[in-house]
Amino acid sequence: MPAAQTQPGRTRTIARRSLVVRFAGDSGDGVQLTGSQFTKTSVLAGNDIATFPDYPAEIRAPAGTEAGVSGFQIQFGAAPILTPGDQSDMLVAFNPAALKTSLDKLRPGGLLLVDEDTFTSRNLTKAGYLESPLEDSSLLSFQVTPVAMTRVTRNALEASPLSKKEKDRARNFFALGMLYYLFDRPVKHTAEWIGEKFASKPDYAQANSAALKAGYNFADTTELFASTYTVPEAKIEPGRYRNITGNAAASLGLVAAARKAGLDLFLGSYPITPASDMLHALAPLRAHGVRTFQAEDEIAAICSALGASLAGNLGITTTSGPGLALKGEALGLALMTELPLVVVNVQRGGPSTGLPTKTEQADLLMALYGRNGESPLPVLAARTPSDCFEAAFEAARITIKYRTPVLLLTDGYLGNGSEPWKVPEADDLPSIDPAFETEPEGFQPYSRDPETLARPWVKPGTPGLEHRVGGLEKEHLTGNVCYVPANHQLMCELRRDKVARIAAEIPPTEIQGDPEGGALLLVGWGGTCGAISAAVEQARQEGADVSAVHLRYLNPLPPDLGEVLGRYDRVLVPELNLGQLVRVLRAEYLVDAQGINKVAGLPFMVSEIEEAIDEALSGKGS
Repeated sequence: MPAAQTQPGRTRTIARRSLVVRFAGDSGDGVQLTGSQFTKTSVLAGNDIATFPDYPAEIRAPAGTEAGVSGFQIQFGAAPILTPGDQSDMLVAFNPAALKTSLDKLRPGGLLLVDEDTFTSRNLTKAGYLESPLEDSSLLSFQVTPVAMTRVTRNALEASPLSKKEKDRARNFFALGMLYYLFDRPVKHTAEWIGEKFASKPDYAQANSAALKAGYNFADTTELFASTYTVPEAKIEPGRYRNITGNAAASLGLVAAARKAGLDLFLGSYPITPASDMLHALAPLRAHGVRTFQAEDEIAAICSALGASLAGNLGITTTSGPGLALKGEALGLALMTELPLVVVNVQRGGPSTGLPTKTEQADLLMALYGRNGESPLPVLAARTPSDCFEAAFEAARITIKYRTPVLLLTDGYLGNGSEPWKVPEADDLPSIDPAFETEPEGFQPYSRDPETLARPWVKPGTPGLEHRVGGLEKEHLTGNVCYVPANHQLMCELRRDKVARIAAEIPPTEIQGDPEGGALLLVGWGGTCGAISAAVEQARQEGADVSAVHLRYLNPLPPDLGEVLGRYDRVLVPELNLGQLVRVLRAEYLVDAQGINKVAGLPFMVSEIEEAIDEALSGKGS
């Protein structure tokens, strides 16, 4: 039971180890901004956090409709936080449509804060309600707190010169102020941010700051809530931290790798959801050797990046599933020319345009096999938002060392989600040597490094090292165009073996649970890491014989993975697709792996994986 105490002149205060809060409203209600400010304040309060921004798929859906609802969920706590939470402890709904689409995400008995001013007959009709849920019995299982947020915000800003419409936009800060009171969060960090954000518009800064403080004072003076809540600080390893999204972390990982290699970084990218934030993150970093190019299409984007690598830079291109499909031919060109290139695929729901703002893991088979001819590429996957830094750094290290394009898979859940990230010391990052060839004597453009099988990397214009590259098959050593059958066989095998040699650098597979073996092993990759880890941890605490491994290297696979799989009676593979890694494991290791599959545009809930574990251990699973 949570500890509770009553302070003089204040409502009861309850201490909790962790809490989950969800904000929901129209895109214009500032839901993402409200969630991000609550997140930053929670981090500064010393909590561990995980977030899940849930964007609407429609860019301009009609206001007040279910299609236009934007959501933001955060779990914050004193213990390590692995996911944004299955169900929320509190839901803040700015209109009826937000309530309707998010109510199933609120646990029974949870807190429900709504803006009752928006529950007009028109908005109720837009949301598909026949009568107001605030007036019938549909919300009896929740702690409902209706507040006239719109009117109270206008009253608080009565002296402001802003228009009524502009004052109403400050409603999200009023709600945020109420939550800061409810969860014992300071308002000063957000107040300072408002001052900086609207420094050139003092009227906006004053209004938003006033709304924030008015919300806090309103909750305090009206004794709006029966209880307030405190969450202690998390025990976090000392160091310098920042709250970071997966897209920002991947961007910084690539920059760090380029700096360690002494290279400039060139990003050729075509804007596409949910990868566009990487272009936004890298564009301001010109002073750090970064050049960005917003291309006219996906093909131009990857070809420009490959050209930058040919010129002696680290070429990068970012995209999502539809863009990766378009980049296939140029990826083959990068493989044939054997030049460094990192392709970051922030996966989303498909096929075709699919679900642009929703997450999925359905591009794995395309990453592994989606090119013409024998065209093996290294494929890596990040596991958490902060891990995107290390995964991107590793992808860049491999592409430079082995002279092969590398595919890095993240997804919308990781790219948009955030968590605390311990900023590494630059000296602690491994060095990367581009090893440009400068010696003309004995130069052969397609000679091989005996360890890595990488061919030489030559900056154009280096005297005596002139050579041609292109998409036609190369003759071994000389690089001349060659159609000889035996040479083609040899070159295909060399390119295959080069990728395979990366396996020698893959560290031993880490096992969560019993490394000696047992009844059940879960194998995951990508953004399923948090949910799998939390489910396995909970199951083991209850005595279940279950373990888990999570893969970063998807091609080549870890050299010890087959032996690890053989230690367990059953293997389950949770994926946000209809079964892709499970096919690879079956083919590679002849193991009877079974899939746990979800393609709903949403990440796994911990409870879904717990249920699958229970069924597998009880013999009920397929």
